[in-house]
Amino acid sequence: MASTRTTTSAKRTLAAMIALTLLLGGALLGLHRWNDATLTPRLGLDLEGGTEMVLAPRVEDGAEPSAQQIEQARDIIVQRVDSQGVSGAEVTTRGGSSIVVTMPGTPSQRTVDAIRASSQMQFRPVFFIGPGSPEPAPAGTSPAEGSGSAKKGSTSSTTTKRPSSTSAPGGAAGNHAPLPAETSPSTTKASSTKDSSTGSGTAPVPASEAKPKKDDPLDPSWVTPAVVEQFVALDCAKETSRKAVRGSSDKAIVACSRDGEMKYILGPVAISGDQIKDASAGFRTNQQGQTTNEPEIALSFNDDATAAYRDLSRRMVQLPQPGASQAPAPLNALATVLDGEVLIAPGFNEPIPNGQASVTGGFTIQEARDLARSLKFGALPISFDLDGRSTISPTLGSEQLRYGLWAGLIGLVLVVLYSLAQYRVLGLVTVGSMLLAALLTYLAIALLGWTSNYRLDMAGITGLIVAIGVTADSFIVYFERIRDELRDGRSLRSAVDTAWSRARRTIFAADGVNFLAAAVLYLLASSGVRGFAFTLGLTTLIDLLVVVMFTHPLVTLLAQRKFFADGHPASGLDPSTLGPGTTRYVGRGQFRPAPGTGDGATAAPAAGTEGAAL
Repeated sequence: MASTRTTTSAKRTLAAMIALTLLLGGALLGLHRWNDATLTPRLGLDLEGGTEMVLAPRVEDGAEPSAQQIEQARDIIVQRVDSQGVSGAEVTTRGGSSIVVTMPGTPSQRTVDAIRASSQMQFRPVFFIGPGSPEPAPAGTSPAEGSGSAKKGSTSSTTTKRPSSTSAPGGAAGNHAPLPAETSPSTTKASSTKDSSTGSGTAPVPASEAKPKKDDPLDPSWVTPAVVEQFVALDCAKETSRKAVRGSSDKAIVACSRDGEMKYILGPVAISGDQIKDASAGFRTNQQGQTTNEPEIALSFNDDATAAYRDLSRRMVQLPQPGASQAPAPLNALATVLDGEVLIAPGFNEPIPNGQASVTGGFTIQEARDLARSLKFGALPISFDLDGRSTISPTLGSEQLRYGLWAGLIGLVLVVLYSLAQYRVLGLVTVGSMLLAALLTYLAIALLGWTSNYRLDMAGITGLIVAIGVTADSFIVYFERIRDELRDGRSLRSAVDTAWSRARRTIFAADGVNFLAAAVLYLLASSGVRGFAFTLGLTTLIDLLVVVMFTHPLVTLLAQRKFFADGHPASGLDPSTLGPGTTRYVGRGQFRPAPGTGDGATAAPAAGTEGAAL
């Protein structure tokens, strides 16, 4: 009965391994047929060539960037490039004044923008909102006049879900649209919608020239006549005008919404992007707990920013919504500004004590992920323009790739020859296992090239060659343990089970050390070294998978065959090859001494064996 259960379990494990292999192969074929996946692994910079981009710092008012700013920017760009996948890209400085990014293949414009964007996110209080046109609206225009439906992506929400009213605090006549059911109840409608035009529609009247309090971003004195003039002259319909907006973090600025529909007078920075502790992208969850199709970026702040965000929300919840006043005044709206453009400007319904916020703004999910990565690694200290872009040839090329593949093939052939010489027919199990491991590695690398932009470079090929030895070690440990159990007088079936329970501990320990070394190297290194570490770690995991789900089940089934159970000379389990004193199980609880160890009389089973039971 136990033998039947073992056989059934082995067959099921083998079937699962075959199903997994077919699933990976089918996924690759399907992605190639209906998407842009390639059937071959994508190659790295040294084997395929790529694109070289020169990023020149944007110089304003004759101020040259310092060497420290260039180095800091380079470090941030390295993290952004590495987050794009194991592509083997290189980031260097040139002349201490520009940054050179070299990437394999032809990177998309989205990738280029994600790398060089400064991604300076700021949270500023809103003092005034008006239409994006430079001409003031006619006097007496009501809040609703001239406003259309909100554009896609023009709303936002601040996280921390809790029940609260959506009416304007303090009884102010808010000009926000009603809060939709799927919007987080913690905020009102974002004032970046077209519905959020000012009540009068005229140019704002500046406050007095009193000196503002530096530690109070809500002081109305931040708005000077010069800021009002900039607001009136700003034309948000022109993208060049929107992109040209610049301002100091400790002064009031004017800015446009991303779609150019609205423009704002904003106070100084209340919370800066370098205070963001973590950023992640996903799809927003509504108050019913259902996942929507709207991408959002979830933010968490450090301790100082959390306290500032809490205090700011407590103050702003008491302020009026954007209304009919012509005087710039702090409103219940906090603008999220990214690189000079207002993404969103939601109001608060309640204080937010935990420093958690979310940002929406008409992103695609990929754009949200790119932005989240940029925010997570920090904003560039200076902005960069693309100063040049050129195609470069591979540093090694197809010749070196061919040499590397030949080296791997020679190593594989040597391992196969050794296995056949040492283990005879049993060595075919090693051959089959290594071929399966090679197939799984190929499918995994090809799929990772599509899902994670993995690029196979020469360092990665070196990792694959090293993996051949790692995989061979696992088989040798297992097979030699089987032989040891046979030397102790066990039957082949018993020897296989006992050997596996002991050998797997050694295999797991050895592979665990290899994987740990690969993981540490991957986390601490960059560029080509990460490619070596990645392939070594990947092949180590595949080795474990193959040994557990293919090699051991296959040996378990072969042990039931007479050819192996009787120790045929070609099986690799011939008693004459197992050393002196080896007994040979012949059935019915009887053991026959190995040639040259006795007179041929039947010997009693060795102590601790399971021969009689079997």
